[in-house]
Amino acid sequence: MSLSNPSQLLLRNSELLNSNNPLVVGCPDNEFLAELISVNPEAKISSYQTHFGYHQNTQSRYKDSVRACFSESYDNQTGSKHDLAIIYFPKSKPEYQFLLAMLAPHMAQGSSILVVGENKGGVKSCDKLSTKYSSCSNKIDSARHCSLFSVEFNNQEFKFDINDFYKQFKIDIAGITLTIASLPGVFSSGSLDNGTRLLLENLPSQINGSVLDFGCGAGIIGAFVNKKQPKTKVELVDVSALAIASSKKTLELNQLAGKVFASDALSNINGQYNAVISNPPFHQGIKTNYHATESFLKDIKKYMAKNASLTIVANNFLKYAPILKAEIAEPELLINSKGFAVHHCKNEK
Repeated sequence: MSLSNPSQLLLRNSELLNSNNPLVVGCPDNEFLAELISVNPEAKISSYQTHFGYHQNTQSRYKDSVRACFSESYDNQTGSKHDLAIIYFPKSKPEYQFLLAMLAPHMAQGSSILVVGENKGGVKSCDKLSTKYSSCSNKIDSARHCSLFSVEFNNQEFKFDINDFYKQFKIDIAGITLTIASLPGVFSSGSLDNGTRLLLENLPSQINGSVLDFGCGAGIIGAFVNKKQPKTKVELVDVSALAIASSKKTLELNQLAGKVFASDALSNINGQYNAVISNPPFHQGIKTNYHATESFLKDIKKYMAKNASLTIVANNFLKYAPILKAEIAEPELLINSKGFAVHHCKNEK
């Protein structure tokens, strides 16, 4: 696998990577970790991911040389604070500030942070976003439409409480009222998006048995289904640890039951479902990416019981109907409104 542009920018500043106890946050390409090991062969290298797929790749390749953590909040198992953190700028600015707050208690006095990312992804605002936690920050280098910043912690004592970062909001649809909790970086954080609203307003009248909410985000779909049909057994799945934590909090706030777990697409799915309901993702970071959803639609049938239904919402310019027809059954267009389409089909074989 070739190195991403942000990783290449880091490596051309390899003198900044010398460290005894470095922490790498959100690295999308495992090859960078191999390069970091070569720069610091004696170092205790740790990796923190909120992306389950990236975490699995790190665990598989570096199980003996990198301490890997996948969670909504970082668990430092090294026994000492980090002298360097390398952050790949996340998909949202609030998530970057969330990461800084989380990492602050785990950084040694005099430690530094390297922040790298694509310019279009918001990394240029690193200086302003780091003010609360830094004594100074400087742009070190730029190339390949990416920028690299160095941030020095101000060594204040920070206490991190993840509960301070949940946004809560209420939704009321078809007589169902729910309180939703979402962490920074989770899709539709702080409000109900139009696509999910349209989906919930047009769900099949009867949903029974085992239900999968794929790409659950803050857990809105799974919570709505379980409150409307209390006898359903809902399972909520997402690639993001922040989404998993948000969905668990949403179920808890509404006194609902459900299984919530991480999966990279369908990698961790084992059940047979009577209904699959989703507002599937089609963005990966700052770039449009349809691969995850197309793979989901092509492979989900094997996890659907006989006569199970699939109901999804998508931007109406996305051509998912032909995939549904080819892989499962002729889909029914339940509604096409305000730029979104709700598709429904049944697995009758």
